[in-house]
Amino acid sequence: MADLGELFHLAIPWWHLVIRAALIYVVFFIGLRLFGKRELGQFTTFDLVLVLLVANALQPAITGPDNSITGGMIIVATLLIFNRGVAMLRSSWPAFDRLVEPPPTLTERARWVQRGATQVHVFYAEDPVVPPSGHVAVVAPEYDATLAALRAAGHLVDERAQHWGAPRSFVTAPGGHRVEVMEFPP
Repeated sequence: MADLGELFHLAIPWWHLVIRAALIYVVFFIGLRLFGKRELGQFTTFDLVLVLLVANALQPAITGPDNSITGGMIIVATLLIFNRGVAMLRSSWPAFDRLVEPPPTLTERARWVQRGATQVHVFYAEDPVVPPSGHVAVVAPEYDATLAALRAAGHLVDERAQHWGAPRSFVTAPGGHRVEVMEFPP
């Protein structure tokens, strides 16, 4: 049986492990940042697989020839301290925070619906905001089926006079917005 002391004996100087861990942290952080991933909620299954594979590939670069328990504890402590330092810099230095955490993307502030080449952009708000005038108009090629679906969903459909030969109606959305539904565009 081998001497238990070997489990704790470092194969390389401790400061090599600290430098290796810090450099890999920075390189990996920059890599994630360049590829646009900032939050765990933005990761897909493929991203998670990539991170696991990269972590496995980076492990020898961090540990070098050392596989001791002491080396592992030094590496974990270095990564935790480095991560805490980044968090402290973010909270105390706004320029650094903007560098590592850019403003939210459009998908975090809004959603959009697309049909063909037409897009409707809907921005989130704390409370419903109803414009004082105007309305959104949508073209529903399956006009009668669309109105039937709206009625079935409990919406009051206000049919109006045809314009440009197109049947049209108004519906009030749950947030209070008026929506014009037309069979075809003018």
